[in-house]
Amino acid sequence: MKKLSEYAKEHNVTYRTAFNHFHRGLIVGAYQLKTGTIVIPDNQKDDIKKFEHIVTYSRVSSSENKNNLETQSERLINYCNAKGWKTQENIKEIGSGINDNRKKLLKIFQDKKATKIVIEHKDRLTRFGFNYIKVLCDNINCEIIIINESETKKEDIIEDFVSIITSFCAKIYGQRRSKRKTEQLIKELEK
Repeated sequence: MKKLSEYAKEHNVTYRTAFNHFHRGLIVGAYQLKTGTIVIPDNQKDDIKKFEHIVTYSRVSSSENKNNLETQSERLINYCNAKGWKTQENIKEIGSGINDNRKKLLKIFQDKKATKIVIEHKDRLTRFGFNYIKVLCDNINCEIIIINESETKKEDIIEDFVSIITSFCAKIYGQRRSKRKTEQLIKELEK
């Protein structure tokens, strides 16, 4: 017999995910004791991978970066293959990271099928409010995998600052001129 916490460690998932698997009936033979402890018999050979629905999500801000979108998607697929994961969906979307109405991203959350969402950088999913999305994903039994996390808090703050400047420059100066204005402003800030 093993406890649910041991099961979670063995399958490289959070306790909450394992708990959700138990309540969905995905762990064969698991049962709850009167004390509330959830146990799994040792002789059960369940394969959690057959329940996985892995989605890669690639995003670029504009159609000018369409080539980057394709290579970004390929990198995600290669990463999943290297991990031995079979992807069920490879979503590619063009839209601002600030836009909270991206149809393809919303569909992932509405379908509630994904058990893993693989992204290259945190800002590919959203520029702001990442923790809200993470909490949502935890509650629907979905893990967010970020391939390239920023190394320091300073990098995170700089990325957020650049996102804010880009957004407001686009609103003030229009979409075409915003990139040039943003680049000028960043150069000034670096000085």
